[in-house]
Amino acid sequence: MVKLRQPMDVPQILLSVLFLSVMIIACVWIVQPFILGFAWAGTVVIATWPLMLRLQQILWGRRSLAVLVMTLLLILLLVIPVALLVNSLVDNSAPLVHWLSSGQMTLPDLAWLNSVPMVGAKLYAGWHNLVDSGGSAIMAKLRPYIGTTTTWFIGQAAHIGRFMMHCALMLLFAALLYWRGERVAQGFRHFATRLASSRGDAAVVLAAQAIRAVALGVVVTALVQGILGGVGIAIAGIQYATILTVVMVLSCLVQLGPLPVLIPCIIWLYWSGDTTWGTVLLVWSCVVGTLDNVIRPVLIRMGADLPMVLILSGVIGGLIAFGMIGLFIGPVVLAVSWRLFYAWVQESPAPHKPVDEVIENVADEQQKAK
Repeated sequence: MVKLRQPMDVPQILLSVLFLSVMIIACVWIVQPFILGFAWAGTVVIATWPLMLRLQQILWGRRSLAVLVMTLLLILLLVIPVALLVNSLVDNSAPLVHWLSSGQMTLPDLAWLNSVPMVGAKLYAGWHNLVDSGGSAIMAKLRPYIGTTTTWFIGQAAHIGRFMMHCALMLLFAALLYWRGERVAQGFRHFATRLASSRGDAAVVLAAQAIRAVALGVVVTALVQGILGGVGIAIAGIQYATILTVVMVLSCLVQLGPLPVLIPCIIWLYWSGDTTWGTVLLVWSCVVGTLDNVIRPVLIRMGADLPMVLILSGVIGGLIAFGMIGLFIGPVVLAVSWRLFYAWVQESPAPHKPVDEVIENVADEQQKAK
């Protein structure tokens, strides 16, 4: 007996899709103020989950005590230092922004070139020939853009109220995730399994590994190197130590290390005649510059080697899109996407045929089609 196919109720399907779309948009709209705080908390909790379980074992198996200790550690080691760093950056950057935005910024004279043996006079004359032939005009054209760019970067850190709100939300969500972490993880895995069966479950596990790899291997290493380098700069008496510390953290996040900031400071100390602190900072820079070779292998153990371009794009794009919090969220989002994309590509075997053979096959198929 042939069964007749029921006709499709197109209006019902369209209205169902419209209703679901409206509900999803409404839900996203409602939870939008909490998305960044929850994403930050999720990153922190996933990265520190093994530490929380170890604390729970030490504290007589009581989850409440472990959650309390982890929350206090987050306040002392993450929230307070970052908040003080941002606040100090805003306070100390006003003179720098005023100087860059004003018309007083000119190219340096570089009179010290005359003291360079043999070639110093020629270098000094060549530099001033460049300045006289149009260097001042170039500086006048670049000055507005430099001032605007610097003001924008400082403005990202100036939203202290919004940043502190996200910090408070992060602490709240982190405490909740620590308390019910297993249930939340099971819920995500169940939802992913419902969407894509075992592949969805594998995607969630890979995403968690990528988050832990970036949070520990990239962000924590950058913060440790940047803060230690900033301490050395401040003790050595370099001005604008806070701003240089922030630049150093950014440099470490994009995998350039702290040396692009520390080396000019060392040169400046030696050039100004302060050889004692210059030597101290030189030794300290050697320690801080090689610290990532010790910290990163300990923190990142799942072998998630991420391309430098990916981390650089995540840091800069996250800063532009989300402000200071984007420094932590941007690399994580791109790392998760990269791991999932890489796993999906690896499901198919790589091509082994020579290029000439592939081209001949394509040409044969085109001839047959004609």
